[in-house]
Amino acid sequence: MLIIGERINSTRGKIAEAIEKRDASFIQKEAKMQVEAGSDYIDVNTGALIEKESEGLAWLVETVQQVIDKPLCIDSSNSEAIARALKLHKGKCMINSITAEKKRFNSFLPLLKEHDCSVVALCADDSGIPATAEGRVEIASQIIEDLIAEGIALADIYIDPIILPISTEPKVGVVALDTIEQVKKKYPGVHTICGLSNISFGLPLRKLINQVFLIMAMQKGLDAAIIDPTYKHFLANIIAAETLLGKDEYSVNYINAYREGKLEIGG
Repeated sequence: MLIIGERINSTRGKIAEAIEKRDASFIQKEAKMQVEAGSDYIDVNTGALIEKESEGLAWLVETVQQVIDKPLCIDSSNSEAIARALKLHKGKCMINSITAEKKRFNSFLPLLKEHDCSVVALCADDSGIPATAEGRVEIASQIIEDLIAEGIALADIYIDPIILPISTEPKVGVVALDTIEQVKKKYPGVHTICGLSNISFGLPLRKLINQVFLIMAMQKGLDAAIIDPTYKHFLANIIAAETLLGKDEYSVNYINAYREGKLEIGG
């Protein structure tokens, strides 16, 4: 399971304040903390700053990469902000995200080809987000085929089924799970990803819902999750689930994680 640390996001008040003040030490502490907790990528997002998004995103890329050696997931719907950030990124990164919307897809495609990035692709098009798994799989198929035709490797594509709150529509979790399963069956080799926390929006004990949904999604074929890695129960659940799903030969990773004190439960 690929873990993408979600904490450096301008929708969080303290992060937005640190970006505005160019508080490098605060941001760098957040980045290092997530890497130490097990992140494979660090997501950076300044979308909530609107008019200052581009310069803020560029500053984040430079600031974070000064102190960690992990790649970044550069998170924006603004292709100009992404382009500016990509010029500063060291190594291969992930772009989050494109859709099948023609304008957005066409503005991001040259950046993917020029910088050899991995890419998160949302199951949405100019008509919006389909209500059914079949509709989302159709959009995913369109994006995958179009990207492959442009020379993007299948292994660099991460399909996001789009997680919506179950508090407003009880079947959206099932739709997302079915989308993951169908995409993985139709395109062996493609990856799936999700931003997990939206599933529990508006509910009490959100972490309980998030943890259970994560394990269900892994069983359907989820490869990557955008989460808060500092919440240790997430990591414990991921390690245990991978062992139960036959992805941990002789339970070596599970045993090592136990010895290293990583398997916290409860809470």
